[in-house]
Amino acid sequence: MKRDLGDGYELDDDPARIDRDAVYAFTGGTAYWAVGRSRERQDELIDASARVVGLYRDGRQVGFARAVDCDAAGFLYLADVYVLEECRGRGFGVELVREIVDNGPFAARRWMLHTRDMHRLYERFGFAPNVRAMERGAPSY
Repeated sequence: MKRDLGDGYELDDDPARIDRDAVYAFTGGTAYWAVGRSRERQDELIDASARVVGLYRDGRQVGFARAVDCDAAGFLYLADVYVLEECRGRGFGVELVREIVDNGPFAARRWMLHTRDMHRLYERFGFAPNVRAMERGAPSY
């Protein structure tokens, strides 16, 4: 899948196109959810993902999302979703989530994610709090 969003922006789910340096620069340097994650671990997570979608502007990676297939548990986990700050406010986060959740091969499956600040975005796609879920955090990556 490759989808033109106009003004030089496009979405693409080709895993070979992912700029791993750019993804790690954001996740390892900016993302609150990936503090302490090594580059090696980030690459392992990308490789183990069921689907990755990149957001590009004029060929440069400016956003990313990945889906983890937790088939044994019957759901997918949405992870590492971001759009660089300079590209925010134009609906690209919505398009990124729409592509990976609603337009992909897993659209009919149950999804889960963690967020502390983007609830309004994910609610647009049917995500809601789940009072049954519990979590045990890892001490470190």
